This record gives sequence, structure tokens and C-alpha cells, in this order.
Amino acid sequence: MKADSMGNADSGAVKANSAAKADFGMIGLGVMGQNLVLNLVDHGITVVAFDPWPEARERFFGGVVAREQTRAQREGQAHEQTQEQGQGQGQWQKEARGCAAILRANSINELVSSLQRPRRIMLMVKAGAPVDALLEQLTRVLESGDIIIDGGNSHFRDTQRRAEMLTAKGLHYLGVGVSGGEAGARYGPSLMAGGHSDAWRAVEPILNAIAARAEEVDGGKPCCGLLGPDGAGHFVKMVHNGIEYADMELIAEAYAVMRVAPGMGPEELSRVFYEWNQGDLNSYLIGITAEILDKQDHDTGRPMVDVVLDQAGQKGTGLWTVQEALALGVAVPTIAAAVFARNISSDRAARIATAARFGAEAGARVGAGAGVGVGAEIGAEAGTGSAAIAVNEIREALFASKICAYAQGLAMIRKAAAEYRWDTPLGEVAMVWQGGCIIRAHFLNLIKEAYDRRPDLENLILDPYFAAAIDEAQQSWRKVIAGAELAGIPVPAFSSALAYFDSYRCAHGPANLLQAQRDYFGAHTYERVDRPGVFHTDWHVTGKTVQSSRVDEKWGELKWASRACLISAEKQP
Repeated sequence: MKADSMGNADSGAVKANSAAKADFGMIGLGVMGQNLVLNLVDHGITVVAFDPWPEARERFFGGVVAREQTRAQREGQAHEQTQEQGQGQGQWQKEARGCAAILRANSINELVSSLQRPRRIMLMVKAGAPVDALLEQLTRVLESGDIIIDGGNSHFRDTQRRAEMLTAKGLHYLGVGVSGGEAGARYGPSLMAGGHSDAWRAVEPILNAIAARAEEVDGGKPCCGLLGPDGAGHFVKMVHNGIEYADMELIAEAYAVMRVAPGMGPEELSRVFYEWNQGDLNSYLIGITAEILDKQDHDTGRPMVDVVLDQAGQKGTGLWTVQEALALGVAVPTIAAAVFARNISSDRAARIATAARFGAEAGARVGAGAGVGVGAEIGAEAGTGSAAIAVNEIREALFASKICAYAQGLAMIRKAAAEYRWDTPLGEVAMVWQGGCIIRAHFLNLIKEAYDRRPDLENLILDPYFAAAIDEAQQSWRKVIAGAELAGIPVPAFSSALAYFDSYRCAHGPANLLQAQRDYFGAHTYERVDRPGVFHTDWHVTGKTVQSSRVDEKWGELKWASRACLISAEKQP
């Protein structure tokens, strides 16, 4: 029988489904969904799997599952040749046992009927309309107390809306941010949950089982946690991705400076990043950067990085982070700079035209690794010239900028938690990010400790450890940025991070002039340094000031009097 667009053919249950009830349901068998299924069954959790598209179901059950079973059998036979019968519990055994615990569903109804109650169903589908379409289908067949988990990159406001709608129907809804990519989904992701605590308790053992482990916390605590109600989990995942944008851009800028100024090639740079990954910059992103720079293109023999087009894509979560930061009134300039840098990279035709007009700039030389022209004037090592920059100084600048990027994201979560009454613990956020996710890094353990010491810490840069790290890096930080700017090497994320730090350490900034300007042209009022209250000055005519409670009642009269005087003056010859 032909299936509709949601795969709801009246096919009847497959034979495997009639013999057992599954612990967990998965809808969506793309890269992330299928790897999460395999992760679940590795941990002894019986899963019933479904995808709205028949082609996706066939790829999974006819390809992925079959390959896993064959591999498990092959590894099992090899294991039996080297181990006594009954000894050990190797990975092959878990996979063989797990693959047998995957049940197939060919419709929504079939999936629901195959699950134990309360039913726990995870959606791993594209955010937006596909989620709403599936929820409409599920609400028709689920019963009170059942739990739906959205593991996609949904916008947190959509999650808030859906949670309210499903709660009214007696259903539980969890928005769970999943980070770690394909490998993370398969072997241990970072899971950021938002929703009702009752629903969380029903799924916590399962999600804890498949999550990555923070080896530096409590002997390997799962990188998984409830971070607040409704949209809190997806909000934290959004900010995670915003920080990811910034972290990647900062690494790319460090690469560009070293590539252009000292003229270091990919192989040499790979060794630098490998070394950096052994110290305070230890992280997943630094590690893969070292591997990427060491890779050769099979077709040309050139460094792989040199055959990749300098045009970055994005999926929208970085943009969402910047938009929500603006709505909350939180400064995230380094995250914003990273988003804008990707936008500029995608406008390649304009970049080529501009380079032709203004001469060969730094960016045009990055791919060639040529340390020529103005970029070469920076120098390769400290002591080779008045503006020389050492590799270690670039490392210090990167670390200080990285601290500021994380500080921006965490400040944003802090503000959102207060705004939406989520009570999201920032130490717990740092713990959840320690393993599995893309921004996992050694120093997240130090961030957790910072917020454990002071849960009310206003900004990460005020923590003693991170404040000392910035103090130590300041001179190098400023030197690297100044040298890059003089050489024409764009470092917008480095520069914005330093400006963020300088703005916060400036106890008296120029905003007094801004506020006076706002009052001058728009009567937006201001506060004074010498006495409390809110004030407005008639800048145009009288020079008089109206205070506080009188502003509302007197401003209309003052406005029209001032306007009349201006009109009168304009009429004068």
C-alpha cells in the first residue's frame, strides 16, 4: 500500500514488533538519528525506529543495521578465536546484542504501538515545519503522560510554544540540544535538556547512558543535564553554537596571521597546533585543526587546506545567537564578528573585485602561504624586527580572545535565565560542554570551577584564574592585533574580543555623550552623576532641565514651546 508523506501506510506491525515492546522511539534516521539509535542499542536499550521517508528507512534497515550486524558477527568470531568462551564483554558483544534490539516501524501508529508506557519518542528531523507536522501526527495517537523529545536544532521560542501546547494536551515535551556531530551521536554526545522535571526523570537514565563523559568531573559524569524548563536546553545549544562560531573564527585568524606574516606552511602550522593542544588551549577544535593542516590532497598532492575554497557556510544558529543577544541587551561582539566574517567570506566575487582595486591584501596570500609584501614586515619570531610577533604571542592572544568569547556566551545564558525564569546553573552548563560537543575543551573544567565558587559571577573575566590569564596575555594580545592590522590581515574576532575586554575595564566610558545626543534629538532623558533622578534638557532654546516626576507632565508643554520657538526662529529673515 502506498504511504502518505508521513509514512503512515496501513502495513501492520512487522514480526519483530509483535514479540517485544521497545524502551525508546526514534523518528528521523538521517546521520544524527541513525547514530543515536546505534548508540542507544549499544547500551542495551531497545529502540523502535521510523523515518517518514521510505527511502531513509530502507537505507537504515537494509544498509546501516545490516552492516553493523555483519561487522559485529565478524568481530565476534575473531574474538572467539583469541578469548576463552564466556570471557570478556567486548564492544563487539554490545553491538551484536544492540543490533538485535532495533525494531522497525513503517508508520507513526506502528511506532507508538511498539513502545512501553510512558512512551518516550525522540525526533531527529529538520527544525521548523517538519517538527510541527510530526507533533500533529503524534498528538492524535499518544496518551497522557507520554514524552516527546525534540533533539534537533529547533529555535528555543518554538520549543517554548510547543511545550505549552503539548502540556495542555497532557503530554510532556523536552527540547534537547544534541552536540557532537556524527561521531558524538554514535559514541557520546553532549545533551542539553529543557523541560519539566517529571519528564526529565523518565528519560534521564537513558540519556545519561548514551552521553559523553566529563572525565575531569566526578570520575566521569555524563555530559547531560536538565538546564531549565521549556526552551532552556535549546537556548543553551544555540549559544553553544554561537561560541563555536567564535572559537572557529579565532582559530582561523591565528592561522591567517601565522600563514601570512611569518609565512609558515600547513605542515609547520600543524606542528604548532599539535603543540598548542598539549597546553591550556587543549580542545577538540585545536586538535582537528592540527589534523586538517597535516592532511594532503589525494588528487593534487597539495596541502588539503589549500584546495578548500575560502567560503564558509552556516546553518543559522550563530545568527540566532546574535539576534537573541540584541533582544536581551547582551554584548556578544566576538560571536557577531564571527557571523559577519562568514558573511563576508561568502561574498567572494566582491572580495576579488576589492582586492583588484586596492592591491593584493593579506587574505589573498593565505592560501599560498607567502610571507611577502606588507605582511612579511611583521616578522616570524620575536627579535627579528621592531614589529616582530612570536608564535607564542599569537597563542596568548588566541587564549585571551577565547576567554572573552566564552564569557560573552555565558553572560547571555545568565541574562536569559533571569529573563525567562529558568534558573540555569552556569557551572552545570560548563560541565555538559566538557565532553561530546564541538567546543569541548580542557578549560571548561576551570569554567565549571569558577561558577561553582561563585554562582552569581557577573562575568567570567572577573574570575581570578581567567583574570590572571588575561593579565598575562594582554601585551601579546595587543601586539598581535596591532601587527595584523598594520599588515592588512583581517582579525575581526581578535579585535572585537579585545574591545569587549577594554570596554568592560573602562569604568567611565563615552556613553555620557551618546546619552546627551539622544536627549538632544529625541528627548530620551538621562541620569546625572551628581544627584539621583531622570532628567531632560531643552537643548534647543531655553537650556532648562526638567527632572524625574515632572518629565512626563511637563515634557509635552516644553516640547511644544520649544518647537514654537524654533519655528519662529526659522521664519526670521
